[in-house]
Amino acid sequence: MKRIKEYKKLFNVEGAIDLKVLKTTYRGLVKEWHPDKFQDEEKKLEAEEVSTKIIDGYHFLVSIAPKTKEANLEAYNTTITEFRVDDYQHKSMLLEVTFTDGNTYEYFGVNKKLFIKFVNAKSINNFGKRNIFNSFTYRKSKKAMATA
Repeated sequence: MKRIKEYKKLFNVEGAIDLKVLKTTYRGLVKEWHPDKFQDEEKKLEAEEVSTKIIDGYHFLVSIAPKTKEANLEAYNTTITEFRVDDYQHKSMLLEVTFTDGNTYEYFGVNKKLFIKFVNAKSINNFGKRNIFNSFTYRKSKKAMATA
């Protein structure tokens, strides 16, 4: 959640993410903070850090935007209904779940108490479907590897 707030603040986003507005803001910030604009070495290094943060933030916000989620909803539903949880990690308020199809999703705002219930559930797949997978802001963090 902290990461979401931080990136939304960087891009001046309030409420739902509009991809068109986000792209315009992104382009403006990239132009403003491009390292080649600066002669001073210290300023150039700062610009490199800021521009990296801008690029990361843009890709992150695009991945959680409603339009992006809507476009990938069918594939997401296939993953959470037809494949089982293969692995999971929890750190702070972030739950990362890898499914047997190789896709990994991050769920934001999952507290430790809910994570413990998830781990101790009779069926973590069913518990996840009922309580996590469609209840929290999520994004695909890793795609399944293509098999030859």
